[in-house]
Amino acid sequence: MLEYWHLFLAFFIPGIVGYGGGPASIPLIEYEVVHRYSWLTTEEFSELLAIGNTLPGPIATKMAGYIGFEVGGILGAGIALSATIFPSLLAMLFLLGLLYKHRNSPKVKYMTMLIRPVIGILLAVLAYQFFSASWMQTSPFQVLFIGLASFLLLERFNIHPAFVIIGALLYGAVFLS
Repeated sequence: MLEYWHLFLAFFIPGIVGYGGGPASIPLIEYEVVHRYSWLTTEEFSELLAIGNTLPGPIATKMAGYIGFEVGGILGAGIALSATIFPSLLAMLFLLGLLYKHRNSPKVKYMTMLIRPVIGILLAVLAYQFFSASWMQTSPFQVLFIGLASFLLLERFNIHPAFVIIGALLYGAVFLS
């Protein structure tokens, strides 16, 4: 029973404090499931994140469903999904009118402006952790090749990110497994 409560908290807290949606809550979810509860390793979490990004839909709910199922079966998946969705539902029900009323307020715009760098830093730390873990587990050449190829495909050739992700997954399946 305590494990289900931990599952709820592990996904409810990032949902409450993860202002900005999925990308903002990913580092918070990673802290909960890797560092606080040790349900996954950093490598497993990064693989789950990579696979989750290839599938359509919100990343936080896909991760919650998978981790919840791994930890507590079908009931665990339901609890983790509910905990992920519940903060947004609460915000929509109780705060939407208030936010809409003050959407043009300089204070609200200033608050949003201050939160964006924090989200950027959290995502940069998470990217660094994934990069360093992959650097240690595969050859540096592979990491640099995938990173450089992805950058060029996205920025120089304007390839859609979905195709770059699929290509990286195929490259990993063929050359890194």
